[in-house]
Amino acid sequence: MAKKPTTPQAAKKAPTKAMPPLEGPASKMITGAGGELHQVAAAGGQTMTTNHGMPIADDHNSLKAGARGPTLLEDFILREKIFHFDHERIPERVVHARGLAAHGFFELTDSLAGLTTAAVLSEVGVQTPVFVRFSTVAGNRGSADLARDVRGFAVKMYTTEGNWDIVGNNIPVFFIQDALKFPDLAHAVKEEPDRGFPQAQSAHDTFWDWIACTPEAMHMVMWQMSDRTIPRSMRMMQGFGIHTFRLVNAEGVSTFVKFHWTPKLGIQSVVWDEAVKINGADPDFHRRDLFNSIQMGDFPEWELGVQLFTEEQADGFDFDHLDATKVIPEEVVPLRTIGRLVLNRNPANVFAETEQVAFCTQNVVPGIDFSNDPLLAGRHFSYLDTQLKRLGSTNFTQLPINAPKCPFGNMQRDGHMQTMVHPERVTYTPSLLDPTGPRENPAKGFKSYPAPVEGPKVRERSATFADHYSQARLFFESQTEPEQNHIVAALVFELSKVEAPIVRAAMLGHLVNIRQDLGERVANGLGHDEPITPAATTVEARTDLTPSPKLSILKTATATLEGRMIGCLVTDGADAKLVAAIDKAATAMKAVIKIVAPKLGGVTLGDGSKIAADHQLAGGPSVLFDTVVLALSEAGTTALLGEAAAIAWVHDAFAHLKVIGHTKAAQPLLDAAGVVPDAGVVTLAKATDASSYIDTAANGRIWDREASVRTVY
Repeated sequence: MAKKPTTPQAAKKAPTKAMPPLEGPASKMITGAGGELHQVAAAGGQTMTTNHGMPIADDHNSLKAGARGPTLLEDFILREKIFHFDHERIPERVVHARGLAAHGFFELTDSLAGLTTAAVLSEVGVQTPVFVRFSTVAGNRGSADLARDVRGFAVKMYTTEGNWDIVGNNIPVFFIQDALKFPDLAHAVKEEPDRGFPQAQSAHDTFWDWIACTPEAMHMVMWQMSDRTIPRSMRMMQGFGIHTFRLVNAEGVSTFVKFHWTPKLGIQSVVWDEAVKINGADPDFHRRDLFNSIQMGDFPEWELGVQLFTEEQADGFDFDHLDATKVIPEEVVPLRTIGRLVLNRNPANVFAETEQVAFCTQNVVPGIDFSNDPLLAGRHFSYLDTQLKRLGSTNFTQLPINAPKCPFGNMQRDGHMQTMVHPERVTYTPSLLDPTGPRENPAKGFKSYPAPVEGPKVRERSATFADHYSQARLFFESQTEPEQNHIVAALVFELSKVEAPIVRAAMLGHLVNIRQDLGERVANGLGHDEPITPAATTVEARTDLTPSPKLSILKTATATLEGRMIGCLVTDGADAKLVAAIDKAATAMKAVIKIVAPKLGGVTLGDGSKIAADHQLAGGPSVLFDTVVLALSEAGTTALLGEAAAIAWVHDAFAHLKVIGHTKAAQPLLDAAGVVPDAGVVTLAKATDASSYIDTAANGRIWDREASVRTVY
């Protein structure tokens, strides 16, 4: 693989394109060594300052010891900016406000004892208690579950050596490379302050204005516009630690590591129109799904995988592993499965647990350490500081959901909301009066890996961070054709909500940098017929990267209905044997079947037996199910032809590319809904046909149908 550039001079050798029109009379654009855009004050323009009035020279890069060195605590500009941001909202979280959570355990299956002293990663078979919180990012606590958004995936492990928090997302990369830019990202994506909308949406001017000025976000934008941000269920979603961490063994040897959570049920998403309608039909769809699955004993499960690599291997990557906008393809560093995560208990009280849980990226255990990722360094400060505002006290660790389950003690005392009684006279160390209190332990205690640090104090983005388009292109080219079509359609939808032509034009300039045809397809969908001016860049997208199938949902999918939901629409007179056969076949596949009927009281089947409904027709639209069956009698079909909800039920299932099983008597309803026969429309002439339908449904959506039901740009 090609070596990444190591100096600003190396990056500057790459070709530079014309600057997009993002300047005004009071400012101008310059490009930093890492390829980031700086909008600096022009002559007569307003100078940015701290809240104390000190002029700021660089608002994009935190202070580091060398361009790739650790972030320095003395960076008061970083601390002030994030400090102010952390305290903007009370009491709900500024970001990740809408959350759902569950208790469970982590069990190690493959020991890493040779690589780390951490007991939780060394002792096979031990079940470590965990609390996991999932969340959307942009919306408030009352927003809907199926917004197109990144999902938080935060795991708190109550280990024997203290709490370990893996505070991640369902996407392995992020929008920014330096924590100094996080308040700007959140301000841009939140509702616009002069009008208070849109809520829980990125489809508006301020978000895309900021993105258009932030080339480093382009890789994340590809993920954000993919189906990854409209997951079918939290149980069918990956999780990632995002950053590079270190494992340190007893000899002090360090190995870099990235953490991946992979769902046992496989990865699955919904289609966009389906997401919009689910939000209307059941805005708590994800919360209900997680809660009900645990209540029924169908415990969600993930595998923990790690990517392990040395400093020497990292030096050979053609990207910088400290750059949070980059992914390490599994073809470069394979994933090693080391454990499983099982969620088996719902919270007893949502406020006390889901809302009061406090995650901190700084929470690690001996044997796990940090890298010099500048985004991770800023998160250490931000998460701890946020808890003070949200939970009102530095004693938030005493709340039961946050307290360690191992013995703990120190000399920290008093403070607001102190709930522990400390009878000791001596509350300091060292002491001759009382040598028995908690003391430091050089043998067991946490030790930072002694990574060499050398370099001038600089506000500078490393030139190794300057390639903003190659991995965006890699991600797009790793997708199947339907997934690529969805990314294009999502970009068209989002940018169509942007009112400012200058922002749309600037974004098209970035998209053609990723791939010319990508920008042209989005431009076509927007009706933009002006020439597209490529955005300025110091490093052009590479065209020689091999696609990574692991980045695609559909390329990694397996045939299954486990954990999925089947909606069975029934009417009076329906074939009882067929309904029973479908239920039996679904149960064998570990699927859940829900009965939908014109009335909640249910129907009388053809053999005279009665069956209760789980949903009344208007309250159980087909968007709630993964696949559907129409077990209808002739009289029942005739009655449903006069019901708009019934026609919509079938039409949506077909438009959302779902497999549809149906009795012959249901054909008039299929015709009224515009259903055209294809491989996913299965006739159920007799009870034994149920297995054929179930087998077809297990293969997932009928992607070949998509071009016939919606515009493909």
